[in-house]
Amino acid sequence: MSSGMSQSARRAVVTGGAGLVGSFLCERLLDDGYAVVAVDNLLTGSVENLETAMEHARFEFLERDVTEPFDVTGRVDLVFHLASPAAPVHYGAFPLETLRAGSRGTEEALALAERKSARFLLASTSEVYGDPLVHPQPETYWGNVNPIGPRSVYDEAKRFAEALVSAYRRTGRVDTAIVRIFNTYGPRMSEGDGRAVPAFVDQAIGGVPMTVAGDGRQTRSLCYVTDTAEALQLVAESRFAGPMNVGGDGEMTMLALAELIRDLAGSTSSVSLVERPVDDPAVRRPDLTLIRRSLGWRAKVDLHDGLARTIAWRRQRQLSSRKASA
Repeated sequence: MSSGMSQSARRAVVTGGAGLVGSFLCERLLDDGYAVVAVDNLLTGSVENLETAMEHARFEFLERDVTEPFDVTGRVDLVFHLASPAAPVHYGAFPLETLRAGSRGTEEALALAERKSARFLLASTSEVYGDPLVHPQPETYWGNVNPIGPRSVYDEAKRFAEALVSAYRRTGRVDTAIVRIFNTYGPRMSEGDGRAVPAFVDQAIGGVPMTVAGDGRQTRSLCYVTDTAEALQLVAESRFAGPMNVGGDGEMTMLALAELIRDLAGSTSSVSLVERPVDDPAVRRPDLTLIRRSLGWRAKVDLHDGLARTIAWRRQRQLSSRKASA
């Protein structure tokens, strides 16, 4: 634990706790001695993601919609606000809910932090940079976002959330921090959520053509979910306000990613090029100078290892599903 957080401050609230990053963050905090309250309305999250967390006596789950007033009894020291659809398929299916999560949901989570005198961390996103004209993207870059495009419900919700959090901090109401999460992957990614890693993994395992958008030259920087969760805890326990980028420092094309996943899965799937989504960023890579200098954070899980774990998890899920239906 960093020097910015007292050893006695050991209770955290995680909104969006039943999602990919949220569930791993809950487990990390529990392993580090925290009592944890996960809050989620299960619109895109799953209670199944919390099976490990629920084994802890110090864990509590509240099924709540954070866009409505909610409260947590007892002491709270940290509030992590992750609640929001985050995958293209999800925020495309729930555009108004996504906008509310970033606006009203952020304000309700801030209100909880203010009542409890808790430090607040906003999980923002690299999507605030849009289709960037600066590469790699430093936190000082203001972005290139289409405010009325199909991705805008997520991009602009997070940009508004950052503005709201910053206003609460400037006015002295809440001690806040902002992290901008780049492409995170790992077990528990939702099937069919439109993101590259789960799509490629399922296609490779299934032996069907792997669908790569556009010409496949778009780049992303991937970070394994446990590394992302570690960074969120470090920032929350620090005194830094951010925003701070969190992500992998490698960069690869989507075509290369598809081919790597195919190889790791031992698949013979072909690659098929499909239409590129509107406003799909051409490049995406974080400048990680700030978080490295401030907190010494670096991602630990190698891409090959992380993808292998993700493939193994997906195969096990498919096997369990077949056994259950037999």
